[in-house]
Amino acid sequence: MEIKGTTALVTGGASGLGAATARELTRRGAKVAILDLSYDKGEALASEIDGLYINADVSSESEVAAAVDRVVAELGAARIAVNCAGIGPAARVVGREGELSIDLFRRTIAVNLTGTYNVISHAARAMRELEPTATDERGVVVSTASIAWQDGQYGQAAYAASKGGIASMMLPIAREFARSGIRCAAIAPGLFHTPMMEGLPDDVTEKIVSQVPFPARLGAPEEFGTMVAQIVENPYLNGTTVRLDGAARLPPR
Repeated sequence: MEIKGTTALVTGGASGLGAATARELTRRGAKVAILDLSYDKGEALASEIDGLYINADVSSESEVAAAVDRVVAELGAARIAVNCAGIGPAARVVGREGELSIDLFRRTIAVNLTGTYNVISHAARAMRELEPTATDERGVVVSTASIAWQDGQYGQAAYAASKGGIASMMLPIAREFARSGIRCAAIAPGLFHTPMMEGLPDDVTEKIVSQVPFPARLGAPEEFGTMVAQIVENPYLNGTTVRLDGAARLPPR
């Protein structure tokens, strides 16, 4: 599907992978709406790309519904929806003193998995009302899994489960939306240069980079944004999860 002239919604678009995606889609001619809880960064980026910032929590169905309605009213229904909002806490299932992490598990699933499902649901409902393009498409939804979906490390049970859920629902959702001309796919990024990585000590960063065969470096957020655009533009890419990781495989710890 051609990006130029479309409306795009990017959740988690105020920083990191989401911000890079918002910039790339804008560069390719889309009008971008950013949905994020970081007000200052969201407003600043929206001003930079001449887009729209909406403060909303993806885990709240009512806030997502209101956000999608606002996008439709101000920019027109989004043909492109990109799910980048997420959290990545780490905790043992049972801690050293026997403490449990069930509340953290619920929160991680609520934001990463249910939040993605909320956005897919409301964005696709709006897409179904659009006229099909020349390639018979009404829209494309790209979600963010993680290589932890397959290589989850010690302490990542909640995170891996949430990202595995995203990867697992791509095919059934793509099958359901096929009759409406809406494609659905996910990217499973590996070790990327994001704000979370920037706070790590140099020796820790070096150890992480040593796990990436080639190119032997952290991924650039811009490369994630390019992958989003390539999925949107390739009409035969549907119902799958693409690893973007430089051939990295995470060790147990």
